[in-house]
Amino acid sequence: MEYSKEQAIIEAMLFAAGRVVNVKEIVTVLEISAEDIDKIIQNMKMKYEENESGLEVIKVEDGYQLCTKKEYYEYIYPLFDSRVKPTISTAALETLAIIAYNPKITRPEIDTIRGVSSDGMIYKLLEYNMIEDVGRLDAPGRPTMYKVTANFLKMFGISNLDELPDLPRYKLDENEQIVLDDFVSVENTENTESTENDESNETDENIESVEDVESTESVESMEAPAPEREDNDEENEDNE
Repeated sequence: MEYSKEQAIIEAMLFAAGRVVNVKEIVTVLEISAEDIDKIIQNMKMKYEENESGLEVIKVEDGYQLCTKKEYYEYIYPLFDSRVKPTISTAALETLAIIAYNPKITRPEIDTIRGVSSDGMIYKLLEYNMIEDVGRLDAPGRPTMYKVTANFLKMFGISNLDELPDLPRYKLDENEQIVLDDFVSVENTENTESTENDESNETDENIESVEDVESTESVESMEAPAPEREDNDEENEDNE
């Protein structure tokens, strides 16, 4: 089935929108199924790749956006160098990571994890459209809940939160300090290898000790017949 007209319409929609266009919006306009739209988008992606275009179509959650390829950023950015460059501090990135891995988390919960107030970080992330308000928790005080936005997904080059890297495993030690299981496993492996090496060295030493004892006994057994020769010499002298 040919989709030349539909493909041109979708391309025009994505270009004109300048944002993520939800699949439902495209379905409403073209009156075709979501499966057909996905096939058209895949054809568009292949076309851009084959023609070495400076454009690409990216998937963000349940929608698509037409963007410039990131390898051409250095050539495009000078056109917009008058814009204020957003800067995200380490503390803001820490807060952002907590929200990304814990959708619908509240500010008090973020503060508990970080150990300090996160008010300023949350306001800054809201300003940069990296997080958004998703309602209030049904709890005393009804705190606001937050989650990351589609802009966050685009900034980090992922389609959904399932593509986030796995967090390292951890546990609490006797002082209630976080200890990463991965590090513990490495240390245990090193200790095991060290123990095996020690045991191997002890085995080698034992083998050498046994060999030395056997060698000594062999030498003594070779020297043992000497006294018999002396006795024979004395008997010969008596006979004379």
